[in-house]
Amino acid sequence: MTAGIVLLSGGEDGGPKTPTALPGLPPPFLGTAVAGDSELTAAVDAYGDVVDLRAGPAGPALIDNPADRQAAGTVASDTGIVPRVSFDGGDPIAMWEADRVTQRYLAGTNVVRTVARFGSGARVTMTVAASGDELAVVMRASGGDGGAVTPSVGVDVADGVRCARQRRAALLDLICTSGRGVPPVSGGAAGIVQDAVRGGREWLFRSKGLSADAPNWARLMYIRSLLTVHALTSAKTGAVAAGARDGWAYVWPRDAATAALALEASGRRAEAQKVVRFLINLDLRAASRFDENGAPIPGRAAQGDALGWVAVAERGTKSAELIEPFAWRGRADYQESSPGDYLGNALAAASVRTVEPVSKPTADAAQVRRDFGTADGLVRAAGDADSGLDSAAGWAVRPFELRPLYPAAEKTLLRLIEDGTPYGITPGEGWEGGEDPWTAPTAWAAWALAGLATNAREAGGRGPRTNLPVREGGVPSHRSRQAALDLLADLRRASTPAGNLPERVGAHTGIPTSTTPLLWSSAFAVLALRELWP
Repeated sequence: MTAGIVLLSGGEDGGPKTPTALPGLPPPFLGTAVAGDSELTAAVDAYGDVVDLRAGPAGPALIDNPADRQAAGTVASDTGIVPRVSFDGGDPIAMWEADRVTQRYLAGTNVVRTVARFGSGARVTMTVAASGDELAVVMRASGGDGGAVTPSVGVDVADGVRCARQRRAALLDLICTSGRGVPPVSGGAAGIVQDAVRGGREWLFRSKGLSADAPNWARLMYIRSLLTVHALTSAKTGAVAAGARDGWAYVWPRDAATAALALEASGRRAEAQKVVRFLINLDLRAASRFDENGAPIPGRAAQGDALGWVAVAERGTKSAELIEPFAWRGRADYQESSPGDYLGNALAAASVRTVEPVSKPTADAAQVRRDFGTADGLVRAAGDADSGLDSAAGWAVRPFELRPLYPAAEKTLLRLIEDGTPYGITPGEGWEGGEDPWTAPTAWAAWALAGLATNAREAGGRGPRTNLPVREGGVPSHRSRQAALDLLADLRRASTPAGNLPERVGAHTGIPTSTTPLLWSSAFAVLALRELWP
């Protein structure tokens, strides 16, 4: 029995090569799952490695794993917390050298379990859990044609993170904490896992579920998406991280506002209002993203939809009203490209409801239709039909409820779906970022189309009143609801085996190519599912 303290700083200045991925899996050191209960937050890759760690979802990195190195394929093989195994005293090998690796969550929790299988018959089970400010990695090895199978773990984390480990034959426990002494290892790692399991299930039990007629696949997607929102929302501050990854572990107002709407819809009003309080204290004109303390992050200018998203989150959570809007023209939009006059920003601005005395609204539905409307639907750039249809048209329905634009929004989304992939849609026709589908536009389009179906149902079948298409005999068309279901099926195909929604996946493989899970996609999935099965 051995135990020791590990205090190491991460990172290399050279250019190592990221280890090769197993067939059908993303490369090592790209997170595919998130562990945590809104305090200490860990990203786990497909091979069981802890590849990102933060004291809060939007806090500073405690593992040196830059996104640019991930993209360039130059991540060192000892980055973060890396489980390994040796056979009969041989050199330790990592799990990306296994024959097969699978991953799932313990039901109703953010506890990640990864299982690696080797041709010798050996099996290594790695469980990663975070509860409060404690992280546990529990390894259990077995098999190996009767030979000795010995687990080990490499730890390369920031100064200030304290880790202790204990190994007993084919068992290994690791505990890491930030900011205080490490608790006893013996029995402690299992206790952290138990606390995380109990905490996650209790949190979920106190949340609203879907209606009784929801299919099982919808319930599973809802639970996983809601638990992702929980993991990436700080219980202390209300800061919501876009993802547990370098470059994404910041607060974008629109992403965080969507999380607030999802928490409210699932019965978590107090948490939703804490998110809104965080948002209304931001200087939305200062930047497009903020850290966990509300400080602006340099490098990207404020975007024109920020106020509209914060305003709709305030209304949705029954919080205080905003006082004045800010201009949406000449700003970047959700695609984060050069400034311009963009549809998403115009829709957000048109939705802002302010208290007196204020200046006139900077946009309205009629102006949006004049500036962005075409025979095929709503395009991205004002007055530029060649900019292509924009999936942000769905925001006119949900969350901004600009009813005069419902027909144009529906037409836009249905046309984009026609050119979609089995894994969803891209942001729009003018998207220049490649053919890979993005789960956030896919999910918000599903929510919008589900909202159109709700509108038709509540109108009692009177097509002309709702301006929605009708079948012969005056019965409302169900194509919006079916289109929403089709998009959710795309999301299911794009999800990881553990149920997480990547930011985007390969158009032909469905393998994650970016941040996984993405907070924004998960929040939209919650909202779409609740719209369909309230």
